Amino acid sequence: MKALPFACLFLAMFSFLRADPLKVGDTAPAVSGTTDTGTTLNLADVYKANPYTLIYFYPKAGTSGCTKQGCSLRDGFTELTKKGVAVVGVSTDTVEAQKKFKEENKFPFPLIADTEKKVIKAFGQSGLLFASREAYLIKGGKIIYKDTGVTTQQAENVLNFLSREAATAAPSK
Repeated sequence: MKALPFACLFLAMFSFLRADPLKVGDTAPAVSGTTDTGTTLNLADVYKANPYTLIYFYPKAGTSGCTKQGCSLRDGFTELTKKGVAVVGVSTDTVEAQKKFKEENKFPFPLIADTEKKVIKAFGQSGLLFASREAYLIKGGKIIYKDTGVTTQQAENVLNFLSREAATAAPSK
C-alpha cells in the first residue's frame, strides 16, 4: 500500500518533464543547438533562410535504424534542396559522435548534438533517454507536416508531401 503513493508521485514528476507533443499547425520552436562542428545553430535563422526546414530526430548515431533514416535524407538531399528544404538532424549524441556519424555516412546537412535535450524538449519529446524518431517539416515558422517512426522512407515521404502540397496550391485551369 505504501508503494502506491510513491508511484503516483514518481509518475507526476515525469509528467512535468515533457511538453505537449507538437502537431501540424503549431509554431516551430526557435531554439539553438550545438552542431557536429561545435558551432551554435539557431533554428529560427534556418527557418527564415529557407522556404522549408526539415528537423529530424533519431535516437542514436551509428545504429542501424538511425543510419537508414539519415541515409534516406542524404540520398534524397539533392531533390529536397531543389524544393527549398534545409535538413537538420538531432539526437542526444555528443559533438564527437555526431561528427563521426556525419563523416562516415557523408551527410551533407548539420547534425545537432542535443546532449542537454533543449531541442528535443522544445519539440515536445520527453527527453528521458533518447530522441524519438520523428521529423517536422516547417514553412514560415509553422509545422506543416509531421512524420513519426520512419527510417528508410523519410526523404520519400517528405517529397511526396511537398508534391501533394504543390498540387493543391497550383491554380486550377
